Amino acid sequence: MPIRILVVDDHSVVRQGIITLLEDEEDILIAGEASDGDEVAEMIEKVDPDVILLDLTMPRMPGIEVIKQVLPLYPDVRVLVFSMHNNPDYILSAMHNGASGYLEKDTSRDEILKAVRSVAKGELYYPPYAASIIIKSFMKNASFAIPAETKAEEQKETSLWKIITPREQQILKCLTEGLSSKEIGERFDISANTVANQRASIMRKANVKNTAELISLALRTAPRR
Repeated sequence: MPIRILVVDDHSVVRQGIITLLEDEEDILIAGEASDGDEVAEMIEKVDPDVILLDLTMPRMPGIEVIKQVLPLYPDVRVLVFSMHNNPDYILSAMHNGASGYLEKDTSRDEILKAVRSVAKGELYYPPYAASIIIKSFMKNASFAIPAETKAEEQKETSLWKIITPREQQILKCLTEGLSSKEIGERFDISANTVANQRASIMRKANVKNTAELISLALRTAPRR
């Protein structure tokens, strides 16, 4: 089955450019397009996308608000941000609210295709510049401080890195760096399926539902250097 894409951008030229880039790929289907965040929920019901390629700066409903509203209602839909902004606040807000990936609009066609295919498989796709911003933010504890009411949960979370195996720690570190299963497999000379099985094992131990939650937990509780 092809990956069904919903393209959301308020500029028709940008939407058409994205469609032109992707429409000839055999494993990708442009299921629909929308010009404003207000249209997204209706379009999801209409075209049943696997991935939403989403701009952030749109009239009436900004992209971050779209993410906040859509993901709780449609948890199986993946959001891949496609923005002209590389501002850390945009990247961190997108990640914190559950976006599966973040690309700038000057990204190459090959990387766009790689990102779409990665997030469609349930992986995260944050290129090095975005992953670096996310990691630095968590390591410096500069953003997303854990509310007081979650302190009991935090105590449980801090044990994650202690209860996984050394190989699982290596794989988890690679996931926080934005590497795909294929890239991790190549780094350690193992198959992508083995990486997927290791990731599933870590998720069971972490008691999280998806890779996005796992990465957020891993970054939040990573041992201090």
